[in-house]
Amino acid sequence: MSDDLRMTQALRGAVVAEAVSWLGTPYHHQACVKGVGADCAQMPLAVYVAAGMIPRTEVGDYSPQWCLHRSAELYLAWVQRFAREIEAAEIGPGDFAVWRFGRTFSHGAVIVDWPRVIHASAPDACVCWADATRDADLARRPARFFSVV
Repeated sequence: MSDDLRMTQALRGAVVAEAVSWLGTPYHHQACVKGVGADCAQMPLAVYVAAGMIPRTEVGDYSPQWCLHRSAELYLAWVQRFAREIEAAEIGPGDFAVWRFGRTFSHGAVIVDWPRVIHASAPDACVCWADATRDADLARRPARFFSVV
């Protein structure tokens, strides 16, 4: 196994391990404190920062209803700053999925083993597991996939 492949696997493992450590964190809009509160933008951001994949960054204020009233791809723009878009066939552990809710791609999850993901879910009121092909809120929506590795 090459050193590059070992490094990639280690980074992917670090992302997944960090995402798992957020499970059960209550859902709270614009929060980013493990075990206390997080949303679907802040939790993944914290995961990738903790895994050493991206720098700490501020995303500013955002409305939880942005995707219902605006067409600007605010969430997607944050993702594209740090990740490259990939095809579904390329998905691996530690990659990132973003779904369209309302008018924009505005809900994200860390991929553990596709279709298993970890996301901060408002309906579930916490950071939790989901099967992206069976979860009613995810399976019926358009998705895009990204890799930070």
